[in-house]
Amino acid sequence: MSELKISIITVSYNNKETIEDTILSVKGQDYPNVEYIVVDGASNDGTVEILKSHQNNISHIITEPDDGIYYAMNKGIDLASGDVIGFINADDVLASPQVLSNVARVMQDESLDSCFSDLVYVRPNDLDKVVRFWQSSPFSVESFSDGWSPPHPTFYVKRKIYEEFGKFDLNYHMGNDIELMMRFLERYRISTLYIPQVWVKMRLGGVSNNSLQNIFTQNKEIIRSARSNRVPLVVHDFIIGKLKDRVSQYVWHWF
Repeated sequence: MSELKISIITVSYNNKETIEDTILSVKGQDYPNVEYIVVDGASNDGTVEILKSHQNNISHIITEPDDGIYYAMNKGIDLASGDVIGFINADDVLASPQVLSNVARVMQDESLDSCFSDLVYVRPNDLDKVVRFWQSSPFSVESFSDGWSPPHPTFYVKRKIYEEFGKFDLNYHMGNDIELMMRFLERYRISTLYIPQVWVKMRLGGVSNNSLQNIFTQNKEIIRSARSNRVPLVVHDFIIGKLKDRVSQYVWHWF
């Protein structure tokens, strides 16, 4: 197989304070065959000017009004020409210069459709201060029923999978990334591999976890997506499993 082309997509809206870190983390990768796409929702805080200042490091820049993060992600997928597609949020960074080399090495396997790894949450103003460790684990059938999911920013998928099984379902209010991974892994049983490495540093304060209302809405939508994708899910077991998983992400820090 020839050298894989990897498409990395960032969606942004008013991320002036953080997006340069994201861009530099992609620029700093030691893997050469990378297509970097930034889809901006017509930011008005100076984000667009930062994007323009780095236009030599970005393959495609789109800045126009859109209907939200997953709408923009779908737009990025439509633009992507790589063999493999991944996402990095506009306030997150790739954890090391070797991330995409590791992705390419794994995804050279023609029988493999996707891969994922671990993620750390860091303080917003100190990317080296880890406060939470999302250590994932290998996928097994019905894992989502127990509150498990891969960290989406570490989830890399071959473009042909999006073409065959669809993009983000915009009928959900939140948790669209969980629905997509559930659909791919549980419903269509694409092949995947867990790599026990930290590939992403994520700043604390994401939309889905910044209020009890958002947490409730996201979990409600995940339960709805499980039913849609014919994944057996007992609400009590799902909630208990998810709570155990979240607690474990903090416990490591005490030892």
